[in-house]
Amino acid sequence: MKNKREKERKFNFSKLFVIIILLALIAGGVYYSAVKIGNLKKIAENNNVIEDTQKEPKIVIPEDSVATIVAIGDTLCHSQNFKDAYDSETGIYDFSPMFKYITKYFDDATVAVGNLEATFAGPSHKYSGYPTFNTPEHLAIDLKELGLDIMTTANNHSLDIGYSGLVSTLDYLDDAGLQHTGRARSYEEQEKILFKDLNGIKTAFLAFTYGTNGIPVPKGKEYCVNLIDKDFMKRKIDQAKSEGAELICVSMHWGDEYKTTPNSTQKDLAEFLIKNDVQVILGCHPHVLEPIEMKTVTIEDGSTKSGFVIYSMGNFFSAQTFPNTRNTLILNVQVRKDGETGQISVDQATYTPIYVYDNGLNAKDRYELLDIESIIAEYEAGDSKWSKSMYNLAKTELDRTVKILGPEIFNRNENVD
Repeated sequence: MKNKREKERKFNFSKLFVIIILLALIAGGVYYSAVKIGNLKKIAENNNVIEDTQKEPKIVIPEDSVATIVAIGDTLCHSQNFKDAYDSETGIYDFSPMFKYITKYFDDATVAVGNLEATFAGPSHKYSGYPTFNTPEHLAIDLKELGLDIMTTANNHSLDIGYSGLVSTLDYLDDAGLQHTGRARSYEEQEKILFKDLNGIKTAFLAFTYGTNGIPVPKGKEYCVNLIDKDFMKRKIDQAKSEGAELICVSMHWGDEYKTTPNSTQKDLAEFLIKNDVQVILGCHPHVLEPIEMKTVTIEDGSTKSGFVIYSMGNFFSAQTFPNTRNTLILNVQVRKDGETGQISVDQATYTPIYVYDNGLNAKDRYELLDIESIIAEYEAGDSKWSKSMYNLAKTELDRTVKILGPEIFNRNENVD
């Protein structure tokens, strides 16, 4: 009996041993398979990496940079204008009601530029209009609130209130947050180029004037106003390029007053500027509009260069009544930097015709800048806000404006709606 139990114990032990061996073999097989599969996966992954590294790298072409320069003409503040702006209750000269119909045209500007045909000598001097302008300094605040970023200041009224008036003008512009170019309080300031980054396009702004109405530039302070002189202008343009300017925009105070066509000097200077890589030229001074064009010039090696020029943007506002002096515009120049080549081009130059309307001496808001195309469209849509006489005036002045300026410019048809 004892032998039988011992035999059974040995048999059970043998069975257990066999089972353990079988389980070990099975576990080993599973482990081997898992390792093998893992190794195969790693090999496949490594092969994919090798294949990926052998593929051509994907080339990413940078997108183009596009910017819009909005520009206006001379802010020429006569005594009638600032008297109309005066609020006797607050004691403030508020010019903003004059702009109420046009503020929307500055909303989408990458930068907005205007010409300050005025001096801010401050309240210690009597405010005055023509011939020596001392304009209430609150105009600077109103221009900033309208949407202006830069005021060009080189013009024939730069020294109307002397050197001290020139200095205080720039101080008031600084206080209002308006950048400026064309006048300077020191040689160092004149030497500094005004740059703006326009959506990735490094842009230099310069301004020059034909003179200062016979008022001598103070001796030893020749830096205070940029005068038109080809050698000086080329030096400043070359400086801008050497400091990285990709686009150069120049304001020119030139031409014949009240003439709606450019003279030979304007054409010669425009050609000179474009030959020296200026792409945008904004003309001021004649007090009336003059044509726009894409001007192409041939340089010494036979190649060509092109630039946009408006010979005169007219008065942005004034109290003048001479023919054509109330016709003005809001100019839009769209520029582009090719993302692949870095080349700068002017895509288009369009304009909104504006008319400076005089409501009469006793009107609450005597002067208003009217969007004449909107008046025409609203009247024809049945808007009773505008009278038939206003509608007829708008049509007449629109026709006059377009005839003087010429057609809008589109160099990229895909940008035209």
